[in-house]
Amino acid sequence: MVPASVGFQCPECVRAGQAGTRTPKGGGLRAAGRRWGTATLTLIAINVAMFVATAISAATVGSNPLTHNYDSPLFVDLAQIPVLVDLGEWWRLVTAAFLHIGPLHLVLNMLALLVFGSELERAFGRWRFLAVYFVSILGGATAVQLFSGPGTPVAGASTALYGLLGALGVVLIVRKQDLRGLITLLVINVLISVLVPGISVAGHLGGFVAGVLSAGVLVLARKNRPLQIGGTAVLAVALVVVALTVPTIAVL
Repeated sequence: MVPASVGFQCPECVRAGQAGTRTPKGGGLRAAGRRWGTATLTLIAINVAMFVATAISAATVGSNPLTHNYDSPLFVDLAQIPVLVDLGEWWRLVTAAFLHIGPLHLVLNMLALLVFGSELERAFGRWRFLAVYFVSILGGATAVQLFSGPGTPVAGASTALYGLLGALGVVLIVRKQDLRGLITLLVINVLISVLVPGISVAGHLGGFVAGVLSAGVLVLARKNRPLQIGGTAVLAVALVVVALTVPTIAVL
């Protein structure tokens, strides 16, 4: 007999069980995808690729590619500048969330995306996670359109990251888990947003609210996939309509 976790098993039973068990195969990207989430890693790759592209673009006009990538023509064409969005350059609502000002900004945001994104992707699955991510981008962009200076450029994945924090809060509430750690993290980040110059408070809060709302739709309609799709689509469309039609009403 062979000792087992509970009692004993005969050698034949052990061999039969081992024969019916698959040995994990693959490594590298496939293993990383299983651990961290394919969608999360893809978003990180896109952000890194965009930083490299803006750095190269900056070098073509004589700017330092690392410290002044935001001086590049590509960065200027893709950053969210509310007045230009009002003039019809709608793509800036999304593209700005894939730009970063310098390597430190990129690294900090990508580390946060790796941690929080992988957790939320495990909780919701790939496509629902992506829905939350992009609705959060639109929520942050809409808040920037409403409450930021018309000519102030805004860029960074922080709008989506705050949305992920809001969505994780919804998940923790549904699972009846402790919220104190998440609340502490949010308070610290909000204080940093308020105290450090150059950070878009409106974008962060807008992303957070959109993340909470989109996660709420997915949780409330978890047994009805068409309702999940419809609910998140309506939320996304509503945010785009507001961002493109309502003029800036205040400056934070």
